[in-house]
Amino acid sequence: MTSQRAPRAPSAPHARSKSWPKGQCKGKTKPAIFIDGEAGTTGLEIRRRVADLASIEVKSIAPEQRKDPAARASLMREVDLVVLCLPDAAAREAVALIDGMGPDGPKVIDASTAYRVAPGWVYGFPEMDPGQTEAVRGARRVSNPGCYPTAAIALIRPLVEAGLLPADYPVTINAVSGFSGGGRSMIEAFEAGTAPAFELYGLAFEHKHLPELQQYAKLTRRPIFIPSVGNYRQGMLVSVPLHLDTLPGKPSAGDLEATLLKHYAQAKLVAVLPTGERGAKDKRLEPEALNNTDRLELRVYAGDRHPHAVLVARLDNLGKGASGAAVQSLGLMLGIAT
Repeated sequence: MTSQRAPRAPSAPHARSKSWPKGQCKGKTKPAIFIDGEAGTTGLEIRRRVADLASIEVKSIAPEQRKDPAARASLMREVDLVVLCLPDAAAREAVALIDGMGPDGPKVIDASTAYRVAPGWVYGFPEMDPGQTEAVRGARRVSNPGCYPTAAIALIRPLVEAGLLPADYPVTINAVSGFSGGGRSMIEAFEAGTAPAFELYGLAFEHKHLPELQQYAKLTRRPIFIPSVGNYRQGMLVSVPLHLDTLPGKPSAGDLEATLLKHYAQAKLVAVLPTGERGAKDKRLEPEALNNTDRLELRVYAGDRHPHAVLVARLDNLGKGASGAAVQSLGLMLGIAT
């Protein structure tokens, strides 16, 4: 196994990347990508999403060569961007291959957890901060966010930055996802009818998404994160309950909502749904309404009699939570519309 190579610090975008609107990169008329791991759940969904994009060329490797480092490296040298849809160890090996190609190697989007908190990698959540879109656009190394952290960070970070939620607040995050986010064995169990209707997991408090969730939500205290999976394919709800009377200044639920509205006012894919516009039917929330979209919806619910609130995010774990996010970053990095 190739040893892990320390990630390079991000460099300025190669001059050729700026010429893509004119079709002058690498002597081709349009940029080329390679999805390393396109046979997995995330890779298949990315492949489906880019299949109809006339603005890029998608190169594939023969099935029998998918684990051949030399064949993969040869194909990587031919493309402008590689999307890694691999387990963490295999992703590190792939990055080592690309690092060995020097400054002319392709750009990378890594969908594993290997580099989500690594120095020199840009976190692929363009709506996270006002400057994050440009950071992704100019990056050569982008780590694709996890589905759960995308939702939790979207809810928590603006409140921490606004001073409404202390960075050391004991945050609890609850979540439910469709089984498509659980890997091949979980998918096979649910599709075979051998899995339970619902189950909690991550009960050792060591879920692999916690490091990025804590870092990018700007929390100094490790949050409690309890995910769960339901017997449906895709769709996700993430919720953060709060005792408003324990927060500095005792903000109202309306204060939290106003802060989120301001933060995402210009976002195209992230929408805050104001309480007054949601209607009487918005007292129940199901997870599948945004399936097959790249949208992320945020809500704040408040109690009438008690100083309680719950922040809720809804998204497709295969859309904005995985493959859709990768395609969004891909478009920014290559300067094309997706």
